[in-house]
Amino acid sequence: MKFAQRFAYYLVGLVIGLFFVAMVFSGKDTRCNYFPNSRVLNDLRNKPFHYSEKASAILTEKWIDTIDIKNTLEFGDVDFDQSSTDFGKAKTYIIEGKTMKNQEIILKVSNRADKAILEDIIKK
Repeated sequence: MKFAQRFAYYLVGLVIGLFFVAMVFSGKDTRCNYFPNSRVLNDLRNKPFHYSEKASAILTEKWIDTIDIKNTLEFGDVDFDQSSTDFGKAKTYIIEGKTMKNQEIILKVSNRADKAILEDIIKK
């Protein structure tokens, strides 16, 4: 069998395999959260999200909006050095992000088993 024929059989098999893989994963809501930053942010987004009184007071100010909070929970960076991730307690994460006006902010989010609570918003 010539190389061209073997290569053609390989390509046909590859295309059929990619087609079946695409069919299997197209209907599912699959995510590849392999890194700790992605796992934490995904966990916080999937839980019911509540605001503390302090965070609600800061949100009434005009420099930040709930869209900025959602964007930070989507694209922010978790600072694990400053976060409190002790086993058995409610974990507190420090998340750095930006507002729509490119103002840097820091969110302090308490992650509990049943909900996530935004404790504080700090303007950098």
